[in-house]
Amino acid sequence: MAFPKICGIETEYGISVRDTSEFNPILTSSLLINAYAKPAFKRVKWDYEEENPLRDARGFERPGAEAPPDDETGLVNVILPNGARYYVDHAHPEYSSPECSNPRDLVIWDKAGERILEDSIRSAKEIVPDGQPVLIYKHNSDGKGNSYGCHENYLVDRGTPFPRLVKHLIPFFVTRQVFTGAGKVGVENGAEACDFQISQRADFFEVEVGLETTFKRPIINTRDEPHADPEVYRRLHVIVGDANMSEIATYLKVGTTSIMLKMIEDDYIADDFTLSEPVAAMKAVSHDPTCKQTVKMADGRSLTAIELQWEYLRLAKKYAQENLSEDVMTTDVLDRWESVLERLEVDPMSLHRELDWVAKLSVLQGYRERDGLAWDHPKLRLIDLQYHDVRVDNGLYYKLQRTGRFETIVTEDEIRYAVDHPPEDTRAYFRGECLRRFSEKIVAASWDALIFDLGDEPLRKIPTLEPTRGTKERVQALLDKSPDPATLIANLSS
Repeated sequence: MAFPKICGIETEYGISVRDTSEFNPILTSSLLINAYAKPAFKRVKWDYEEENPLRDARGFERPGAEAPPDDETGLVNVILPNGARYYVDHAHPEYSSPECSNPRDLVIWDKAGERILEDSIRSAKEIVPDGQPVLIYKHNSDGKGNSYGCHENYLVDRGTPFPRLVKHLIPFFVTRQVFTGAGKVGVENGAEACDFQISQRADFFEVEVGLETTFKRPIINTRDEPHADPEVYRRLHVIVGDANMSEIATYLKVGTTSIMLKMIEDDYIADDFTLSEPVAAMKAVSHDPTCKQTVKMADGRSLTAIELQWEYLRLAKKYAQENLSEDVMTTDVLDRWESVLERLEVDPMSLHRELDWVAKLSVLQGYRERDGLAWDHPKLRLIDLQYHDVRVDNGLYYKLQRTGRFETIVTEDEIRYAVDHPPEDTRAYFRGECLRRFSEKIVAASWDALIFDLGDEPLRKIPTLEPTRGTKERVQALLDKSPDPATLIANLSS
């Protein structure tokens, strides 16, 4: 039986300073995070001991790929009381959400990241040189040929053969962009010209399978860092998705992928949907907002992305009926998935209140018709960028939401609560609560461990290798009867 799909999203945010073309993004990102982070949390270092981005899921360790940062870099790296990680990565502020047990919770804690970035902007006002406001965008491209990621992570059974994951996920990832794409004016990375495309990331993928994340980007990333018991689990590191402002797009992105992974783990998919040329297909799907473009299958058939998604949905509904009939959220994901595909097939623009790329295209078309703008007019690129501004009072997405032109599925109260509190049904609860209660005694932390300094004895490491434990139900009573870290460790050992 498939494992629970504990999941998370890590987002590299675009950063700039208004009216300042020559700014240092690493320094500005560091100032931003430092301004937000409370001193008690800034002193807790990130523990890199168990990290190895050179380990490949195909069974070897590759030299010369991206290495983990060294403590000597001095880059800011903060663990937050909501269980998230907030740090500087590749000259961007990055927010990595805490582990969540379901797609709706992930929407909440992903949106909390936007509020944390917005709060950081306010906190940094007094310390940014020249007093210029920092601008933060939740998107994936600077328009100058540089792309940065929004990576999903899923808990997967290590017993599932990796080639099986590759076989079934490549066509799914290539075609799911019809509802997960964030939309973009123009092309980059030498792609064939088009006016507007569905995905911000599609132009930047060059190979089917690989270890790298910043060059020769693969549709399936093979990094093998489970951040959990390596004998039992694999962490599927998905780098192919866009950063979504739409709550519904994020919900569907994570919800449908989670169901796909359960089917793959249970070896439920007998059909072969292998694409003839996946990398070319990814660009072809993205470059056609009508969603009519077909892609060539290895067996000679030609299907549209929507037709292929219908095949996955058909299998998913049957699988859920047989295995997940009591799961209300799975039922909701399947219903939304079906509704979206039905409307994409008839009229993609009917989804302008739910999907990012459709909402953005609708707004851009409105400006083009009103002002007679050609697609290469600079104003359209500015509108494209403004859609992703994380400031609730300034971002175009939030203006649409505020005026009732965009649907949401979570509340602002839930998002604000998640800024300072962890999910209660994963190990993130234990990490976040320990940081809130005992941060002065924690010297380092990671996804799968906390390291305490009790003063009069060697450092004590508490492993958290099981993502489904450390929940409020399991540990709240233990924490409540532990007034200090020494008592906590003694209670854990008893």
